[in-house]
Order: sequence, then structure tokens, then C-alpha cells
Amino acid sequence: MKKVGILMGSDSDLPVVKKAKDTLDSLGIPCEMHIYSAHRTPDEARAWARSARDNGFGAVIAAAGMAAHLAGAVAANTTLPVVGIPCGPSLSDGIDALLSTVQMPSGIPVAAVAINGAVNAAFLCAEILAVEDPALAARLEARREADRQKVLEKDRALQDLTETK
Repeated sequence: MKKVGILMGSDSDLPVVKKAKDTLDSLGIPCEMHIYSAHRTPDEARAWARSARDNGFGAVIAAAGMAAHLAGAVAANTTLPVVGIPCGPSLSDGIDALLSTVQMPSGIPVAAVAINGAVNAAFLCAEILAVEDPALAARLEARREADRQKVLEKDRALQDLTETK
């Protein structure tokens, strides 16, 4: 199975990206986390991105706040799918990071999820990998069904509560 690389621009992003790692772990997807800054360690970030495919990665999550150039810097150096997580809060509650993540030039795409949307970043990477992995696709289907059942259970509990009043 292909791995997912999880890169963060700073260790301050760890509380956000840990949710992506936990989600990938729950789906049985191997992942690897690193701290690389697009501005402070550009050579290391570039080297990691350029070798990612050869090192068994199938998708990349890149999380950063404020200027949030990490996802774009990674996407410029690999043809693997890159999912950006704009991190907040910042001076503008993460909107600056969101705009930096989505405003990529033609030919260098970065998929973006919600501000601090690490769980959806992990699910998007899982769906990308599941295109070629039927077992993973089945685990994703099972997860959706489990989530559906949780909502229906909560609705039943609500109905029971409102019927007794």
C-alpha cells in the first residue's frame, strides 16, 4: 500500500495534523510525518517532495498557517496529489492560509480542505489511494456506514427524548 506523507510547516501545526494521522491510522494507511518549512528549510522540503514517489508515497498532506506556502512548494516539486490544510488561527483566523493554499498557478494544483480540516485531508488522500486499492475502498465504505449509523442512533435517542415529554 502507498503511504501518505504528512508535512507541517511548524510544530505548532501538530495538534491539527495529528487528527489526519489518527484518521489514516484508523483506515490502516501508513503515513510519515515531517516538519519542513517552505521558507526556513526549502532545500529539505524540495528534496523530500522530489523523492516522495520513489519512497512509496501516493499522496501528500501539507499543513501550514499564515502565508501557507508549504503545500505549493511541495506541489511544485512532485506530481503526487497534494492536499493542503490551511491552519489557523492567525491574524485573520486562517483565511490568509486558506487563500495561500488555494491560489495556485495553473499546472501546479493543490487540493484544499477547510481551515484546520485535517480529518477531511486524510479522507481525501484515502479516497485517492482507494482508486487502486479495493480493500481500502471497502474500509472507506464501512467507515461511512458506521458514521451513518451513529447519526441514526442519535436521531433515535432524540426521538425517544422528545416523545417522553
